[in-house]
Amino acid sequence: MALNFVLPASPSTLAPAPSVATHHASTASAGPAGAAPTGGLAATCATVAAVAGLAQRQRNRNKVARKFSLNLPNMPGFPFEKSKKTVVITGASSGLGLQAAKSLAQQGWQVIMACRDFQKAEKAAKEVGMDPENYQVIHCDLASKQSVRNFVQTFRTMYNSLDALVCNAAVYFPNTHKEGVILPGLFPGGGPRWSAEGHEMSFAANYLGHFLLCKLLLEDLKKSSFSAPRCVILGTVTATVNGAGLGGMIPPLAHVGNFEGLEKGMKAPVTMLDGGAFDGAKAYKDSKVCDVMLMKELHKRYHKETGIVFTSLYPGCIAETNLFREHYPLFQNLFPAFHKTVTKAYVSQEEAGQRLAACVADERYGTSGSYYSWEGEAGTGGGGGREAVQNTEKDLDWFMNYGSFRTLSIDEIGGEAADDQRCSKLWELSEKLVA
Repeated sequence: MALNFVLPASPSTLAPAPSVATHHASTASAGPAGAAPTGGLAATCATVAAVAGLAQRQRNRNKVARKFSLNLPNMPGFPFEKSKKTVVITGASSGLGLQAAKSLAQQGWQVIMACRDFQKAEKAAKEVGMDPENYQVIHCDLASKQSVRNFVQTFRTMYNSLDALVCNAAVYFPNTHKEGVILPGLFPGGGPRWSAEGHEMSFAANYLGHFLLCKLLLEDLKKSSFSAPRCVILGTVTATVNGAGLGGMIPPLAHVGNFEGLEKGMKAPVTMLDGGAFDGAKAYKDSKVCDVMLMKELHKRYHKETGIVFTSLYPGCIAETNLFREHYPLFQNLFPAFHKTVTKAYVSQEEAGQRLAACVADERYGTSGSYYSWEGEAGTGGGGGREAVQNTEKDLDWFMNYGSFRTLSIDEIGGEAADDQRCSKLWELSEKLVA
């Protein structure tokens, strides 16, 4: 980036200079009547000074306007020009979000890492080798509506528009409803956790914060100078949108009901969207159903008008991730091995991150309303296999399950997320909560 400047000529060029002869004559003039002429050393010094002054004035006459450039570095949000695409990724300090951020930064995107823990995000970005010129960390706690608003305000002071938004961050508290394992008091769950505004934490961080973020950043996505800006919202196979898909049949089953709990405001003692008894694992699954519903409703309300592409995806089973940090240690150790050998659904964090990055940057993933899912070598969404854009046919997987792990068009999305009226109701109730 270059800034050009012009320096004018010296103002002294406008004034004519007296001649040396005139000045010399004045120094050699006679003094008072009867006195001797004032010559000698004084006259010589005056003459030298006059000659020097004349030379300086002559140099000033020869000055002309000069041009020069100041080269400035390409700084994030610098308002003079935009040279690369900008993406906001929530939960980018670890796991899937971090690997997607790394992949997009390597492709030349400006990555905004929206994270609750600023220092953790900075350290993680450095550890995976991200170029400091291609990322920036901005604080955002999705479980706080005020924090989300502050993030958007900060973003707008630094960037004029947005090209992609990735709603990735999630929390998972699978045991919070349990009194203990084997014996009461052994690894107790501790009960529901609450957000800054008093909502159950899984609902607040996984869904409601993203709902508010999407609503606020829609205006920034509309300003994108690139064709087809994107909004990508993470789904999960455990909250099936694929009919009677295998992953969604693992209890506890996701069930949002008719949003009885949401109608009551989702504040203590209400913890579940359907108004039922608290279950930490089910709360996570319910929130992910809402995320897919959010994607569908955004597509219905805004895609045709704005051209923004709204999609969701299941990136595969990332069994080694901080998402399971609240689970029992034995589960954390056995879970990856189980999915590598039994379900064949295991995918590495790096490959999953590349899948998410493709939904952001690959032009083939630009069909709004799609729910993308990779086949995997065993047909269960794990590593390798057909890419999501090709994985649209109903095939038999490792468990002889027919068509569970495949890409869906918006009209093929099943389960509770298939109900358009419920999707619309979720939107309207969510607007009341963030008003």
